[in-house]
Amino acid sequence: MITTGFPASGPTLRELGEREVIRLMRAAAPSSLNGDDAAVLTPAAPNSRVVASTDMLVEGRHFAPETSTPYFVGRKAVLQNFADIEAMGARPIAALLAVSADPETPARVLEDLARGVADEASAYACELVGGDVTGGNRLVVAVTAIGALGGNRPPLTLDGARPGQRVIAHGRLGYSAAGLALLQAGVDVPERLEPLVHAHQVPELIPGRGVVARAAGACAMTDNSDGLIRDLTMLAEASGVGIELASTAIAPDPLLVAAGELLGTDPWQWVLGGGEDHTLLGTIEGSAPVGFRSIGTVSRKAGVRVDGAVPAVTAGWESF
Repeated sequence: MITTGFPASGPTLRELGEREVIRLMRAAAPSSLNGDDAAVLTPAAPNSRVVASTDMLVEGRHFAPETSTPYFVGRKAVLQNFADIEAMGARPIAALLAVSADPETPARVLEDLARGVADEASAYACELVGGDVTGGNRLVVAVTAIGALGGNRPPLTLDGARPGQRVIAHGRLGYSAAGLALLQAGVDVPERLEPLVHAHQVPELIPGRGVVARAAGACAMTDNSDGLIRDLTMLAEASGVGIELASTAIAPDPLLVAAGELLGTDPWQWVLGGGEDHTLLGTIEGSAPVGFRSIGTVSRKAGVRVDGAVPAVTAGWESF
């Protein structure tokens, strides 16, 4: 079943005040580390490094009540930040949440948001350990993710790809964009296609895949946040290499094809330029690690190609 919409009634942020709103959010996302001026985290394992990333979601730009819920926004905000930690080959260990909202917003919106943050973080054995709330003109959600990079292997940076390596992927391609298109089209979404909508509201990744890839010898990694071709182009340019993708390895699956037929859209647009799947994309010598699949190779010729040709779609998400 597809669920959308934000609570429109109940006590507002203005009526409850900052302290009570924070109390509600802490109750929705409980942690013994949350409640002081700063969270004191358990020291990382020996020979480890701290990894940090932050990202935000803005109402009307990244989400809307017509396409999501506060709970889903909270989960997605965590997932997209934890995917960045995983893309370095690190393990998420904590999350911080900052929220700006209109004072007339029902307090349940932030309560549900915090619950979504807590539930997604718990999948990684993490907690929401602090944050901030303030008034504003629209709902803005910012998550800061803290991670730990263990061992002496280098992190999985953008500039680590080398010619001859295998290009690997973990996660779906095109699902989030197809789900958004279905929601925005205003059509009755067949039950069969509901997984596409759910993938837009909360993308799915198996926790720990970045750590697995790094342990297996991966050399470079990023996540598909802005579009497959756009994100791989960034990796290729940073490494001074080219990427050769195989169309058979990234071709739209039956759900994407069915959604394309329903909406009159070429599903390749979603696969190549959709983004927001947060698929882990990397390179490695040898075989793909557990949970990953091979989608191409690294070459010496600059650029990203599909079956040796410039892809039909090269655009992706643009913040401005």
